[in-house]
Order: sequence, then structure tokens, then C-alpha cells
Amino acid sequence: MAGQNKQLLGQQLIAQGLITEDQLRIALLEQKQSGLLLGKILVLLGFMSERVLQEALAEKLGHETADLVRMIADPQAIRLIPKELAKRLLVLPLGLNAHTQQLTVAMANPDNLLALDQLRMQIKDQYQIVPLLAAESDITHAINQYYGFELSIDGILHEIETGEIDYASQSLSAGEYSQPVVRLIDALLADAATRGASDVHFEPEQSFVRIRYRIDGVLRQVRSLHKTYWPAMVVRLKVLASMNIAETRAPQDGRMSLMLSGRSLDFRVSAHPTTWGENMVLRILDRQQGLVPLASLGISAANLALLQLMIARPEGIILLTGPTGSGKTTTLYSILNQINSLDLNIMTLEDPVEYPLPMVRQTSINDSSKLDFVNGIRSILRQDPDVILIGEIRDHASAEMAFRAAMTGHQVYATLHTGSALGVLPRLLDMGVLPDVLCGNIIGMIAQRLVRILCPHCKEAYEADAFEQTLLGLSSDAPRTLYRASGCPQCEHQGYQGRTMVMELLKTDSELDELIARRATAHELRQMAQRKGFVPLADDACRLVRSGLTSLDEIGRVVDLTDRVH
Repeated sequence: MAGQNKQLLGQQLIAQGLITEDQLRIALLEQKQSGLLLGKILVLLGFMSERVLQEALAEKLGHETADLVRMIADPQAIRLIPKELAKRLLVLPLGLNAHTQQLTVAMANPDNLLALDQLRMQIKDQYQIVPLLAAESDITHAINQYYGFELSIDGILHEIETGEIDYASQSLSAGEYSQPVVRLIDALLADAATRGASDVHFEPEQSFVRIRYRIDGVLRQVRSLHKTYWPAMVVRLKVLASMNIAETRAPQDGRMSLMLSGRSLDFRVSAHPTTWGENMVLRILDRQQGLVPLASLGISAANLALLQLMIARPEGIILLTGPTGSGKTTTLYSILNQINSLDLNIMTLEDPVEYPLPMVRQTSINDSSKLDFVNGIRSILRQDPDVILIGEIRDHASAEMAFRAAMTGHQVYATLHTGSALGVLPRLLDMGVLPDVLCGNIIGMIAQRLVRILCPHCKEAYEADAFEQTLLGLSSDAPRTLYRASGCPQCEHQGYQGRTMVMELLKTDSELDELIARRATAHELRQMAQRKGFVPLADDACRLVRSGLTSLDEIGRVVDLTDRVH
């Protein structure tokens, strides 16, 4: 059986053009003398690299591969497996998922049942083991780099502060994870991802560096470090993001992909010069969180039904509005994911592409290639598209091109910066789009915000007073129990955990088009919309307060409630 497997592997490598028949023959002769595995001999003889062999084995055995150069191991996973066992079995614990009870490990041979049994004995069957295939030398190097070094943020800082490391002479070449500053950056990014942060801010001041995470839309300070750490930290971040480490006086943008806690995360990196050094902000793009089914976004049943009707219209433009960080991209990707199929050609223009979608042709707007939204739309229209996503309508030219696409039989999705759904119309008119062009071509307008959800473990019930009853539109005989934030260890004493969406949708029809054509006032448009059942953002937000999902303080932070006070 073993001989048959060797022949199958050898034939597969020949079929893929990775080795020749002569090289296989030489390797098989060597194997008879040494008794080593065929793959290892092919690498030792220099016929192929270990990485190429690893990918070929993964295809043959049906296993996923682990690129340990671009992965960061979870300290919790490392603590589960002792170094001696990891070295003996040639395994590296990578990630621990408490929700799915899974431990991800990198192995040179994922089909080694004996090794898997010993791992199960070590973790006492608390977790399901998910093996990934990795090169033997990469695993050995990674074991040496992770074990025996402090991986917690506090431990790394203590290591630097006690002067045990010659800080000034350390090397910052990629891959030298034993260096404390390198491990510090890894630990901070892993910590931010674990805590569900969307952005990580590194902000240099005169004598220290402030580190803040944006969690659930609100910035929280997590660390303050001495300013002497910052130059080395900047270099490390720039190396990871493939940015110019010599350029410190001009803004720079970069991107990087890392494996944190067993899952792939993309980071969009921005460096901006300030008085006390370069300010760096990392946007965390988590594909698992970015692609959410439409029904799981937290949209009310009525709004979801209306949105489905809008999506079903084959041609015209759907405009999505809201401030930065209001979840517009997530909503658009959820819509595209729902309609995505083999019989549609979906093309996007984004600044930049945030999450890769299968079968969707995605393009990043790029200053260096002179590709802007106008030229991009013009080019896409020659690509026979059915659906077009435009990242943002910024000016008259891009608005004109977007509506031209909508008028020529395409379904177009685009974002716009306005405060409300009805605010889209004056904004487009201000950009110079003619009312005649707006009529009949707008499918609908959507405005959205994200509000934090009260922590279920510590939210505190109370009786609404008369003012709060009026604000929420509660009748005298309705239940008066509301909830407010308290704070507990589960929510890091914030009182909130996670976010949900509030949304207003305005679907256009012939009557609304008539008002648009004669440039009706905002008051007239709102009256007409409300007669047709339009639910404003504030009403949708109050629904969440009445249901006990969030607090009145929270919706007041995000949505204007002044119109509800009579």
C-alpha cells in the first residue's frame, strides 16, 4: 500500500509538471537506501521546494494548508500543547475557537492517526482537532519561535522594560518573531481581533504612544507605551503592510493578510504624518463578519420585505447612505451575496475592495493606474454587466455615469453621503443631476446606522418616566419597562455587547417620481412617504428600545430624536 501511495504521489507530481520521470526514478532509488519519505527526498535532492510539495500533498490528501510565515499563533492554543510534545509530533497549535470548540493545529502529516490520538489525550478531548498541512521545516522554525518566549502583551512589555533585550541593535526583518517588538505587534493585533475591534489606532504623543481599539463603533484606549517603542513598531507595521519604511513625511496606504486565532484577517493600513511622528490606523477586515446573510443583519421584518422587493427590480439604481462606519459595505455585500449566481455578471468598483466575493468581478479604484469611478464605470459598461456596484458617488461626473448605467438596463448599487434617505434627492440635485433623470431610475433609497446592543448579562430594568414614554410613543396602557446599560466583566464593563442595524427605506413609485420631477420641498416628500408607510430611522431605533435590545441613551447617540419631542 505504501509503495502504491509513493507511485501515486510521484505520478501526480509528474502530471502537474513539478518533476520529471527521471527525477522520480532517482528519488525512488534514494528512498530504497535511506528509507525516508518520498516528498522529503525530492526536497533534499533540490528537485522541488518544500512549499510546492506541501501544496501538492494538500491537493492529493484533501487537506487545507497553513502558511506559517503569514500566520500568528494564538497564545491560548500554544499553552495547551507542551513544547516537548509539539517537537516530538511535529505539530504547532495555531488557533482556539471557544464557540465551535475547535483547536486548529499545523501538522507535517495530518493523516498521522497516532499523533492525533496523542494530541486528543493531551487536551482531554475538550476540543475537536482541525489539522492543517504545513511544511516540516516551517513547523520546526515556528515551534522554536513561539515556545519559550513571552506572548502576552504585559509579558512582552516587561521583557522590553527590564532591559533584557538590546533594544537598539535588534533586527526587524520579517519572520524574526523572537524579537519582542515583533511579538508585541502580533500580540496587539491578535488581542484586537479577539475583542472584535474594527480599527486599531496607534497615536504618538510627545512622550508616549496611545493605542486605541474601535469596538462596536466606539474608541477605547487599551494601552499607553513609552515613545521609545514607537520607531521600531512603525517599522514592523510598515514591513508587514509592504510600505516604504524610509518615507516618514508623506501619507502612505498599505494592506496585509495574517492568520489570527486560526482565521484569515485582512488589514488596511494607513500612515499619516503628525507633529510627534507617524499616526497609524489599521482597519480590520474580517471576511467571516463581512459576509452576513441579509436576514441576519437585524433588519425589521417589514424593512426586510421591502428591501427584497427593491432588489427584485431588474433595472435602476438603489442608493445607500449613512456616515462612515454605519455598515453600508456589509449591507451591500450581503445583497450581492444573495443575488450572486452563475447567470448574473456582477461587477464592482470599490475604494478599495474590502472582501473578496466568489464570481464577482471586483476592481479597486487606484490613483497610480489613473482609474477613477467615472473611467471605471465607462469601462465596466463595455464588460456586459448585469449588476454594478459603485463604491461611492462623489461628484457630478460619477453621478451622471451611475445614472447612465441605470438607464441602460442595469441594476446599480451605490453609496452616497447624506443624513437620511430623503436627503439623497437634494444631494443629487445639488450635484447637478436633472430631476428628469432621477424620475423612474431610482429604485429606492436606504439610510442606516449601527446601534450597540445591551449586554444580556447585566442590563438593568427600570420604569420609563412620562418624557421617555412620549419620546418612544408608548401609549398609557403599554408596558413601561425599559433597560439601560450597567457593565460587567462579560462586556468589559461597557454595558454593551455587539451591534445591530436601524434602517429607513424609501421605495420610489410614480407618485413620488412626480414630486421629484417638479422639485417638491422636503416637507412634501416626507408627507407623501409617510402616507405610504415610510418608517423613519428614529422610529426604527425606538422599536429596538421598546423591545429591550438597546437603551434610549444609545439611540440618542446615533439617531436624531428631536423631531419626536412635541
